[in-house]
Amino acid sequence: MTKKYTLDELLIIAVAREIHDYDNVILGIGLPTTAGALAKALHAPQANLMMEAGMIDFEPVIPPNHIADVMACKGYACATDLFTAFTMTYRGFVDICFLGVGQIDKFGNLNTTSIGDYYKPDLRLPGSGGAADFISYSKRTILTMRGGEFVEELEYFTSPGYLGGGNERDRSGLFPQGSGPAKLITQKGIFEFDPVTKEIVLASIHPRISVKDVQKDVPWELKISETLAETKPPSDAEINFIRDFAPAAAMGRALASEIGFANLIKELEARGKIQ
Repeated sequence: MTKKYTLDELLIIAVAREIHDYDNVILGIGLPTTAGALAKALHAPQANLMMEAGMIDFEPVIPPNHIADVMACKGYACATDLFTAFTMTYRGFVDICFLGVGQIDKFGNLNTTSIGDYYKPDLRLPGSGGAADFISYSKRTILTMRGGEFVEELEYFTSPGYLGGGNERDRSGLFPQGSGPAKLITQKGIFEFDPVTKEIVLASIHPRISVKDVQKDVPWELKISETLAETKPPSDAEINFIRDFAPAAAMGRALASEIGFANLIKELEARGKIQ
């Protein structure tokens, strides 16, 4: 019987399962790097992990603090630069990338810039960075959502999914034919995109989650796959790897922040900085 696990852990594991041997994978900081490290350690040792700063074929030993954190790696095959990493994507050498979601509409278009009025936002998000480039030119894009939301209309259009749906993305002539988001993985389930309409479809629900739990987050009539499945539970090896490699990711952001803050207070008290 599998040991107990969190939905944060299952999300990371579901992302890692999308990486296969010999994939050229662009990773960002945080969840994607943990998933990449897990995949390379357990089931895809020949995957080529890359950072947008130019590290090629690296092997992470701890979660990196930034996109050029060579001290977090056991080694790497070569180091280029930001320009080369992006042009590799434009030239079709990137098989898969992973992007976090702030807001997403039914056709996989993304907002990672701001919530509310752009000039006086309720929440300022990280922005595009390389997101718009990677979703535009990678062969496959896997989206992840923790704390984001489904919306009828984006408050800011940061990155292109399938635009208005159907074949509009391919018809635009701006992107490689057949590219675009392949899946969206959340803490509740895994979504795919209808091959004709390009609308989001619920393909798998996580254990202990119901379809109603998912539907209440979606402000439109969500399409459900006729072959709806339950996400495969994680193995003990997958759970153990995440807890060893990135314990904060295993705990989830809220708990990790709470524990980190509590430890900081204890440290300051011990130093006599606060009473």
